[in-house]
Amino acid sequence: MPPTSSNLARATLTVHKPPAGTGGRKGELRFQFNPNQLQLSRSASWNSRKAVAFERGPIPEFAGSAPATMQVEVFLDASGTPKAGQVRTQVEQLLSCCEVDPSTVASNKPETPWVRFSWGSFTTVQFAAHVESVSATYTLFSPAGEPLRASCQLSLREIPLPTKGQNPTSGALNARRVHQVVAGDSLASLAWREYGDPTAWRLIAEANGIDDPMRLRPGRELLLPAVDELRADR
Repeated sequence: MPPTSSNLARATLTVHKPPAGTGGRKGELRFQFNPNQLQLSRSASWNSRKAVAFERGPIPEFAGSAPATMQVEVFLDASGTPKAGQVRTQVEQLLSCCEVDPSTVASNKPETPWVRFSWGSFTTVQFAAHVESVSATYTLFSPAGEPLRASCQLSLREIPLPTKGQNPTSGALNARRVHQVVAGDSLASLAWREYGDPTAWRLIAEANGIDDPMRLRPGRELLLPAVDELRADR
């Protein structure tokens, strides 16, 4: 039985602020049409040293695994119900994933946004990644020249993250975590719970670009800087 609209899982690409694995969400692209195919690659490296004691060559030594790469196509179509700039805006959102995130421009380590591709229960492809390249082909335009249909080829490269369960304070000086705001939260209360110092709310505000600390929307994801960053700020 073919899936109905009520149980069809739609593929999505969520875009997040750096650093990878912790930054809050910037936006989401929900696929109008699920991909017909995905190309997923992973590789491992092995080193071999010359040795005369082995008849068919030396025993290779494992040198590490390489990040996964994935190729995926996004098909965008607004020809049925044309909306001003819909396809153009979605393509620009994808292209921006290859540009430096404004929040990191002043830092010593500028970064692009990171993304996570999701598709129902297909967990194999759900990893943090950078967008290495975006190639957009526009195939239909309105009489005014507005793009109404486009096909985008995305190339994603996995971002290696700390192993799950690793204690972030055991050697990771810049470890951070994300907190999702709930009703009743304030920056001062978060600073108290996280650092034992309510006056450290300014560090949280700066890390998240918050101008008005009294207005926290429930559901928003906040980056909580590491304790080491708090000490350095003092």
